[in-house]
Amino acid sequence: MTAPATVAVVQLAPRLLDLDANVELSVHAIETARERGADVIVLPELCLSGYMFETAAEVRSCAITAAHPVFARWAAALEGAPGLVVGGFAERSGADVHISAALVDASGVRAVYRKTHLWNREKRFFAPGTELPPVLDTPFGRVSVLICYDLEFPEMARSAALRGADLITVPTNWALDQRPYGDEPPQVMLARAAARTNHVYVACADRAGRERDQDFTGGSAIIDTAGWVLSLPRADQMAVAELSLSTARERQLSGVNHVFADRRPELYTDIEVRQAG
Repeated sequence: MTAPATVAVVQLAPRLLDLDANVELSVHAIETARERGADVIVLPELCLSGYMFETAAEVRSCAITAAHPVFARWAAALEGAPGLVVGGFAERSGADVHISAALVDASGVRAVYRKTHLWNREKRFFAPGTELPPVLDTPFGRVSVLICYDLEFPEMARSAALRGADLITVPTNWALDQRPYGDEPPQVMLARAAARTNHVYVACADRAGRERDQDFTGGSAIIDTAGWVLSLPRADQMAVAELSLSTARERQLSGVNHVFADRRPELYTDIEVRQAG
């Protein structure tokens, strides 16, 4: 068993195209979460740039690399006790820009994941990633990451879980959807389904507010391995929960049922999906 981890998701409202302001906003969020005892801190997708770009030039104006000093400041905010920050940024890579997430501990950037499934107008400005998300060993358990629309593809969460993830972090920018029946946001339903079907913890850090003509959901949540929501943001826009991450590995559901052993992969491998019409 690993030590319990206090997980915090921080629902920020970045300032569009203002990298300097967003650096300070992100560092303050990490410092505040640490003051509340957080070990693992999740920030939203593109929290250093904002989201509603109109031109490629706007994107490139706030695209950075993993060597940018902001990540050293994230690492410095973790000094003194083990910790991990997962947060989104626009990553410059040659001629391309990716929607990426940095996984940072006190030693610096441990890994960078590039979003593999791009939503709508993101395809105008960003290149998709080509690699699976990392699964990092930490003092608290094994942590992975998906970004926003990635979560809508069940294979992504299943892959992370099969590779040992105890916690899937999800930096996201969920656009506000109509909810005609007054239910919870459908994206949160997907996160809960991913948690339950893979017996993993899921921590989603959505963003808040409005940017240009887009309202955001503010759907941040911390979800347990059975798919139940443990924590939602309070007035300070932070959700916090203490999790024993290694309990995610206890996947025996009954005397005769196991989350992974009950799969029938021999029936799935030859499935070919064809687009109708």
